[in-house]
Amino acid sequence: MQVPKASDVLANELRERILRGDFVEGTPLPPERELVAQTQMSRTTVREALRILEVQGLVQIRTGRTGGAFVQRPGQDSIASTVNLLIRGRNVRLAALLETREAVEPACARLAAKYRTAADLEALDAANVAIAAEGSLADFLKANIDWHVAVAVASHNELLTGFMVALSRAIYASTDNQGFVDAPVRKTTVSAHESVTRAIRDGDPEAAVRRMSRHVQEYAEAVLAVEERTAIDVSDE
Repeated sequence: MQVPKASDVLANELRERILRGDFVEGTPLPPERELVAQTQMSRTTVREALRILEVQGLVQIRTGRTGGAFVQRPGQDSIASTVNLLIRGRNVRLAALLETREAVEPACARLAAKYRTAADLEALDAANVAIAAEGSLADFLKANIDWHVAVAVASHNELLTGFMVALSRAIYASTDNQGFVDAPVRKTTVSAHESVTRAIRDGDPEAAVRRMSRHVQEYAEAVLAVEERTAIDVSDE
């Protein structure tokens, strides 16, 4: 039988209290010396437990006179980081990433058409303007990712948004964009994004799903036609 480390036990207890809401987001946990006194654990054990929580994105450790371990709730960045680690650690095939995107993005578009706000539409419009500009490839790719993430954000579903952040970064990092993204691809992408945006603006979930599905399927077919790799190596950003 494996006995858990004291630091893991303390981290688990503090984690549950944070997730239950015993500690309000933005407020500090009890000082280190107080945790030592309360738990009768060593200072090293307490520090290790806090580091575990920091890695999990549940606390932010600040140094200095006003420092401490401040509570924060997991957000889409936490989801994206975890998914990205899975993608890199398992050397997920590009085809699998594209298949996942084909399953996730139409769902994002459907929800975006139902729940989008004025601010969401502004973000989509801004990304559309940026992607239509005659800028560099890097600018185009950034605007492209911004638009796809903006659709996910407009769904107001934190899980889907986190997945899309990770998927978008991984797909574009693993694609030969220099050889693939030419003028016709840019023109087609701009048109597809504007079409999906109109459906979201009109509050038409079925049209949003249909247009997004066509867009991501056509993109996947085009990418796989020029990509011969079966695995990817996504560099950490």
